[in-house]
Amino acid sequence: MNNFIKMSSVPKILFLTLITLFFAFNPACSRKPAEVADLIFLNGDIYTMEPDQPRARALVIKGNQIIDVCDLDKKALKYRGPETKLIDLQGAFVTPGIIDGHVHFNQAGALINDANLMKVSDEKGLRQEIGRVVSLLEKGEWITGGLWGAYEQWAAGDAGQAPAVQKREPWRPHRRMIDDLTPDNPVFVCRYDYQEWLANTAALRAAGLDKKKLPGMELDRQGQPTGVIFRDTPAYSALQKARKPKSEQRLLDENRAALKALREAGIVEIHDIATPAQTERFIKLQENGELTCRVWLRPDLSLATQLKEQGLTMGLHPKTKQKDSWLRYGALKGYIDGIMGTHGALFFEPYNDQPGNYGHWRPHTSDDPQLKVGNMEKMYRLIKTGLEAGFVPNVHAIGDRGVAEMLDLYERLKNEGIDLTGFRVIHAQVIRPQDFPRFRSLNVIAEVNPYHISDDMRWMEERIGPERCKGAYAFKSLLDNGAILSFGSDWPGTSAAEYHMHPRYLIYAAVTRQTLTGQPDGGWFPEQRISVEECLKAYTINNAYAAFEADRRGSLKKGKLADITVFDRNLLKIPPAEILKTEVLMTIVDGKIVFQKI
Repeated sequence: MNNFIKMSSVPKILFLTLITLFFAFNPACSRKPAEVADLIFLNGDIYTMEPDQPRARALVIKGNQIIDVCDLDKKALKYRGPETKLIDLQGAFVTPGIIDGHVHFNQAGALINDANLMKVSDEKGLRQEIGRVVSLLEKGEWITGGLWGAYEQWAAGDAGQAPAVQKREPWRPHRRMIDDLTPDNPVFVCRYDYQEWLANTAALRAAGLDKKKLPGMELDRQGQPTGVIFRDTPAYSALQKARKPKSEQRLLDENRAALKALREAGIVEIHDIATPAQTERFIKLQENGELTCRVWLRPDLSLATQLKEQGLTMGLHPKTKQKDSWLRYGALKGYIDGIMGTHGALFFEPYNDQPGNYGHWRPHTSDDPQLKVGNMEKMYRLIKTGLEAGFVPNVHAIGDRGVAEMLDLYERLKNEGIDLTGFRVIHAQVIRPQDFPRFRSLNVIAEVNPYHISDDMRWMEERIGPERCKGAYAFKSLLDNGAILSFGSDWPGTSAAEYHMHPRYLIYAAVTRQTLTGQPDGGWFPEQRISVEECLKAYTINNAYAAFEADRRGSLKKGKLADITVFDRNLLKIPPAEILKTEVLMTIVDGKIVFQKI
């Protein structure tokens, strides 16, 4: 018998001895059950997400299913057999398995195993991170990624209240800062806006730029290259051509690193913005028995016809084309606009700090001449094609115009008699007052990313002003107007922001509306704070509903799949500031323990 929470042997033996004696001398409780459990969780503080039985003490699991949810340990122990594993939770807080409704999985592992320079803006930080990555790689492998300077103008934890005059000149890297660390590993990393890149001497040599100078190379006063390369220049093209692609083994290792991070965070499923190449790697990982969370694939909306021709639709495995509860196709993802971090989100009024810039449309590309039409008409036809293939749309819309245009289009589809169940507005980041009620009236899900609050507030008011910010990440207004919230992390983030995936960060952000350093006092637009209960609902049963599987997952109920997350403290009872200290003790997927904190 194995306990995942450290405790002395005496309390453990005493607990199990008392339970055994109780059954030995209580005939009324010695009846053999119809089923014998594989796993029984006892002595827990269990939050089921089921209105008829919101709290429980014990869970009984057989195979991959929950076969009973008990208010007393003795009821659960009726299912005990000679091979049953008992786990004393010692009062730990148990929830349905956490489902992350928005992940970019193929990028997440790269941020773990490749260069992550987002918070780097000095030589010390550059050397530390590049040195870390060198220790993970074989000789000859390229170090890529980077995104330096993303937090240079606004530091992590900044609530955006520092005057603009305090912002310093951008930091400039130089190849000599890292050449001694990387003699055998070419480096080609970018600034967060992708306009400048840094190449070490090994990379310049690989591209032939150690012997010749091409336009786009920054030179020092002695006429020697600093290693800084400007985008869309001959020098940039030479380096891109020379860059060695990552091996399949390296990409799989990045996947393994991302899966490890997910299970340690209690994540039992991700809704992944899938690429075809990553989908193939998911298949390999599943076949190798290495997939430790469920995956609901969301390919690009423009792939609908191709998927249909392959005989694929929602719920089917990408290889077997059979129903699969671990790896299967979900919705198709589209895009209306860009992101706030690069002034690309689409607004009715221009950005305050960039007069004349309203953001931009982000139409899909397609070879179909019938789709080469105006922005929203193009989106309409893409969605119709997807629906014909059996896929619902989940569409990225961030600015208030982007959100409004998407709701207008969904309303058009509803008026044509189309059921909008499972349709989502992804991000729904800035919303006009008149658009809040439309989510409920259209039965459209608001897929939101709470940690964006903690990170993005550093520049939100500077970009769109306080009045429009009243509708930013306005989860309370969405709930008050009857919307269904789906929580997603957007892990690992954008080129301008790194987003945490651990549920403690998302819950903390939604409950406090503060940065990780507790700023501002009382929260940013605190009237939009929501409760922990509302967060957990958005993270579990709502995300199962958004994947059309609320009848099988998302709550702890007899007959549902045994996907469970165990926390070290009761999120419903602790002070909001303590949420950030929360740790995951155990993650169970399909009845199997995939992570256990020692």
